[in-house]
Amino acid sequence: MRAQLGYGLLTIGTVASALGLATVATGLATGRRALLETGRRYVVVILVAVIAAFVVMETAMYGHDFSIKYVADNVARATPGLYTFTAVWSALEGSILLWALILSIYVAVTTWRFRSRSDDPLVAWATLVQYGVLLFFFALMLFAANPFKQVTGAIPLDGAGPNPLLQNHPLVAIHPPFLYTGYVGFAIPFSFAVAALVTGRFGEGWLAAVRRTTLVSWGFLTIGIVLGAWWSYAVLGWGGFWGWDPVENASLLPWLTATAFIHSVMVQERRGMLRVWNLSLVLSTFCLTILGTFLTRSGVINSVHAFSQSNIGPWLLTFLGICAFGSVALVAWRGDKLRSPGRIDSAVSREAAFLLNNLLFAGFALVVLTGTVFPLLVEALQNKQVTVGEPYFTRLGVPIGIALLFLMSVGPVLPWRAASSQVLRDRLLIPAWAGAVTLVVALVAGAHGIANVGAFALGAFAITSIGRSVVIGVRARKRSTDEALPVAAARTVRSNPRLYGGLLVHVGVVVVAVALATTGGYTTKSEVQLSPGESAGVHGHTVTYIGRSVETSGQKTTIKARVNVSGVGELAPAISTFPNAAEGIGTPSIHTTPWQDFYLTLISSPTSGRVTIGVQIGTMVMWLWIGGLIMALGCALALIPARKREVLKGTVAGELINDSPPALVEARN
Repeated sequence: MRAQLGYGLLTIGTVASALGLATVATGLATGRRALLETGRRYVVVILVAVIAAFVVMETAMYGHDFSIKYVADNVARATPGLYTFTAVWSALEGSILLWALILSIYVAVTTWRFRSRSDDPLVAWATLVQYGVLLFFFALMLFAANPFKQVTGAIPLDGAGPNPLLQNHPLVAIHPPFLYTGYVGFAIPFSFAVAALVTGRFGEGWLAAVRRTTLVSWGFLTIGIVLGAWWSYAVLGWGGFWGWDPVENASLLPWLTATAFIHSVMVQERRGMLRVWNLSLVLSTFCLTILGTFLTRSGVINSVHAFSQSNIGPWLLTFLGICAFGSVALVAWRGDKLRSPGRIDSAVSREAAFLLNNLLFAGFALVVLTGTVFPLLVEALQNKQVTVGEPYFTRLGVPIGIALLFLMSVGPVLPWRAASSQVLRDRLLIPAWAGAVTLVVALVAGAHGIANVGAFALGAFAITSIGRSVVIGVRARKRSTDEALPVAAARTVRSNPRLYGGLLVHVGVVVVAVALATTGGYTTKSEVQLSPGESAGVHGHTVTYIGRSVETSGQKTTIKARVNVSGVGELAPAISTFPNAAEGIGTPSIHTTPWQDFYLTLISSPTSGRVTIGVQIGTMVMWLWIGGLIMALGCALALIPARKREVLKGTVAGELINDSPPALVEARN
């Protein structure tokens, strides 16, 4: 019964998407506003259908309806409630269902937001594209990845249960939804970029329609990436958090291009420049999300993050080809009209820094894309397997990362149009001294490696620069009040959450960069073989193996090694065996402090008297997660609506700025 109901709901979603697309297309072709208004109402039907389908799947999971193949393959009677819930997105078909659910919510919110502009050609074309994306994913579920497909033959009495790695840590409940919410949201900016190119309205108007959605998607994707690194660190037991795995890279690629767009869009809003850049970045970000979907779900790569073999690869490649070639064709078609009215007046200006920022982010994305796709191309063309490992990404990516950190420090303090030597001296002297002093201190303290030392120095440079900008803003606000400046001038300083949110994001980036440099330069690893009661010295700590304990449940059997670490306490690395897994799954035991992580893994199962324990002492690992949280908070702050600033435009605004104290002028610049 549930299978038929779920299949029917997916059919309703598919038909509603097709009807919505056809209705809006007809309205655009005939100019009938009534059809455009009718067309957007299909969103309600789609949203209700996909929510109902998701609920049906969850009830099938909790009801152990093993007549549905997806339920039989991904949940068992002994599976704990949390992992029964998350099993919906723990495999291919269910993940596409979650994708369609999140996409439907985005489209519904966008439709409601622009409900008074349904007859606007820009909005109508964007809606048309959104219906097209919805139709693809519903058709994908209906024909190639149906989560409600029934079991052929006898219905099993119990299911296989989730992948052991996906029922071994609660992060599986939040990491995929955050990552998907970031991924899927970029469909909305993509639709408006296509609409802007089709209608020829590629000025600054379409940017206002997509800025908030882009920030929301970027924020969720940022959190998803950080949570993914945390999951890798806490679950996989290898002691690291980013291995340049192809699926990790698939989430990083759209993040890089979206980050470039968020910076670049400010130049178009302020100077009307970089139109081709902004459109290209938005279009490529969505295409990269589809590429990531292909890498994750087609089975073309072997990864702990990837799903098993499937037949949806051709579907995704075809859709990616349509999106990519269509985007290139639209940009080429409008190429002559995309020329910006403004130009870069000086190489030492904020817009020049943003252009260089775009080039670096695009270069970084190209490095990651090449390293990810090259092995697949070699295998497809020459039937040989090659591996592109961490050295490639480190050798090419670290210099770009250092350059981006430098730009992040300098760019925000540069004025628009041109910077005089006096302005540069005033704004960069103190941060430069802070960076130089930190560089010396780092070298004296024993820091090694250009990348690590550079991260420390540039981190101090950036934090000082950010702090100076905040102080300037606070002083300008106080001075505007003390000197009784016009209300409009005071509002310039008070109402800019976007600026301060961006600065807070930059603080988070600095924290992550310094934490990466510290963990990379000061982490130590060793292995010890111990019998019960035996001890060994490891990096100034005494590690004592107390003994083992065994815990058994219907879900798994866990063997723990009880280990006492002097100055830390008792830790218990473990190995768990699941009914549906041939090999045991290791679970590290981690003691975290702000300065050090004691990370113990069980290398050999303590079935006999002797055991091998991996000991890793990492430095400042916690600050990676703190930096990610700061970035998320900064993104949330940037989403707060600013007070209206129309009074600052035109001649009056220019007079206010010209007649204001220097601090207020700098805050405005």
